[in-house]
Amino acid sequence: MVLKVFFPSCCSSAESGILVGRWISEQSSAVILAVLHFPFIPVQVKQYLSQVQQVTKVSVSVLGSWSNSKEEKEESLSEFLEDLGTIFSHEPWIQISKEGDSKFWSCSTLQKHSNNPKKEEIILVYYDQRKVMLSHLHPPLDTAACTEHRAGDASKLSAIFDTVAKSKILFMTDRYDDGPIKMTHWQSDGVEASILVELMKQASVPACMLLSSLLWLISGVCRSRVLKFWPLSFLWSKLSTCEQLGHRLQHLQVISINKKAQNQTQLMRKANIFVSLLIDVALGILLMSWLYRKNRIGHLADTLIPVADHVAEELQDLLQWLMGAPAGLKMNRALDQVLGRFFLYHIHLWISYIHLMSPFIEMILWYVGLSACLGLTVALCILSDIIALLTFHIYCFYVYGARLYCLKIYGLSSLWRLFRGKKWNVLRQRVDSCSYDLDQLFIGTLLFTILLFLLPTTALYYLVFTLLRLLVVVVQGLIHLLVDLIDSLPLYSIILRLCRSYRLAAGVKFRVLEQRDGKPLRLLMQINPLSYGSVVRTYRLPTYSCYPKDSWMSLCKKLFLGELIYPWKHKGEKQD
Repeated sequence: MVLKVFFPSCCSSAESGILVGRWISEQSSAVILAVLHFPFIPVQVKQYLSQVQQVTKVSVSVLGSWSNSKEEKEESLSEFLEDLGTIFSHEPWIQISKEGDSKFWSCSTLQKHSNNPKKEEIILVYYDQRKVMLSHLHPPLDTAACTEHRAGDASKLSAIFDTVAKSKILFMTDRYDDGPIKMTHWQSDGVEASILVELMKQASVPACMLLSSLLWLISGVCRSRVLKFWPLSFLWSKLSTCEQLGHRLQHLQVISINKKAQNQTQLMRKANIFVSLLIDVALGILLMSWLYRKNRIGHLADTLIPVADHVAEELQDLLQWLMGAPAGLKMNRALDQVLGRFFLYHIHLWISYIHLMSPFIEMILWYVGLSACLGLTVALCILSDIIALLTFHIYCFYVYGARLYCLKIYGLSSLWRLFRGKKWNVLRQRVDSCSYDLDQLFIGTLLFTILLFLLPTTALYYLVFTLLRLLVVVVQGLIHLLVDLIDSLPLYSIILRLCRSYRLAAGVKFRVLEQRDGKPLRLLMQINPLSYGSVVRTYRLPTYSCYPKDSWMSLCKKLFLGELIYPWKHKGEKQD
């Protein structure tokens, strides 16, 4: 039988005394938490340990004795420490002694109440009490792939980490107090810093209450019936800026709750949201200060109108090219002229609209720049909405071309079924056999011929405007990917992994310190931190997404059939 004793490295130079900790019978392991020094009264020690056990819900008891021969040189000390086993009855009674300046320690067990005492192999494991107490052990992420043995090891380590973490109240006992009980364990030296942290916690309570009341008022306005009327509800559901503001409002509600986090996951989520908001607002303020310096808003407004005119001229040249003989293709001249003039008229309306708005563009950009104080993500969403508004004519061209192309594709497929004596059963959602008379076949043949010969002209317009629409979608997609990255990236967890990697533990590793015959094997337990990829996957924040999650196959199918890709739509609504 192998007995594992986890000994805190901070107690290696402590004076002689008794070992206080928890015995885990399922693992045959003893987790030492502190060394209690002489002199003491056994009744007071038992009362103190019972109080600690009631608070921490951890079965803390006296597990054995600790002898530091460098400090205590009395011959009767070992006998006295053995006699303590009768007062604090624990099986087995662990005896650890340090042999002067020697690197080797002796560790043995006593089983006074056992009829057949067996020789036990003892492994002495040193651990850093502060790191184990502050760390959070994460289970394996790929639970399906991990073996049963690995899962069992994780549960054993979790029991040890939980024992040290739950016994935090035991470490609050100051070693310099003049009380009846004196112990050696890990103790923070940053008393002043702890006082500052507590003062900040107390000051944050009224701030959180004020923020909660403001958010409750804003949420009430957002849930009011005023925003459910058609114009406001349409804008709220279509503009990505409104979606991002609603998302950040939910984040503020999470961090302003005057309620302590129940577990480590909730605590990390709140911290990640707070740091994400802080960095987002800081970047937004930097962007705002850059925009309002050296009259960059005016230069941007003066550049916007010429750029819009240049884009409109390029579209006019493109339509003139399509109305001729593009790439030497012979188009249906009547349909080509009708479509070309129709789109040219839309461009003329768009240029008139832009020039009508030109006196107010600088003022609009000036007020839009102020929104950067709400965060860089809000400014990026406003940029995406501005791009959508400036390219609205391209969107209209794409919709017109896609609808006309889709109508001809579905018309040709329906007439093709007519030639084969088939029809689409709407009620049963399947293709059934059908008999047609001569007139129906004649009309179907005539319509099929007309649609087939008009298809190349329509397909060319559809292809050109689909490519333009895809270009706009790619630009908006890159902007929203950046917004989602800022919203979902767990910045606090990444900073914690960078600065204090032991706080995010994936497991432990053991390093052999010394090994000699007749002496216990001494190991050093070190914490393995989570990898950066595991940190991101574990603590990634949820984000909203208004993009359709289509595969490449379904996207190609929609492009071929003329179905709309990423139209303005309600979140979660099925596309046409």
